[in-house]
Amino acid sequence: MVPFRFTFRAGVSLFEQVVYASIKAIVSGQLRPGDAFPSVRALSKELKINPNTAHKIVAHLVNEGLLETRPGIGTVVAVLPDSTRKERTQLLGHEIEELVVEAKRLGIELAEMLDSITAHWKRLSGGEEMGASAPAGKATELIEGGTEG
Repeated sequence: MVPFRFTFRAGVSLFEQVVYASIKAIVSGQLRPGDAFPSVRALSKELKINPNTAHKIVAHLVNEGLLETRPGIGTVVAVLPDSTRKERTQLLGHEIEELVVEAKRLGIELAEMLDSITAHWKRLSGGEEMGASAPAGKATELIEGGTEG
């Protein structure tokens, strides 16, 4: 079983998508040091990708220092230095860019986007992870039962 989830996107190579999903799972802590990583055969079978592509993915992650091979055990997640806030934020770079492009296409202003993101963040985390510097405004109105504009 593949220990991370993602959906294949047209126009982006399978290699890049699986590598990205793997890195995201490792850096975010979904996969922890010492956790088993799927073998080339398992990765190929589960994701229905060419075994050569699966091998290339595993080899790339090993070369990047994210995975290590242990004789008799297999491939496992390597012990990594703590990721920085910037590195974790960069994982969402593509998604953030898509969101900004779509917001601009729809004519949504930055303040409205920040309010909406704040509202969703609070809704999904119960408000416990919001920092004191979080933007207020419409997000607060939405959460407290105000009207949506």
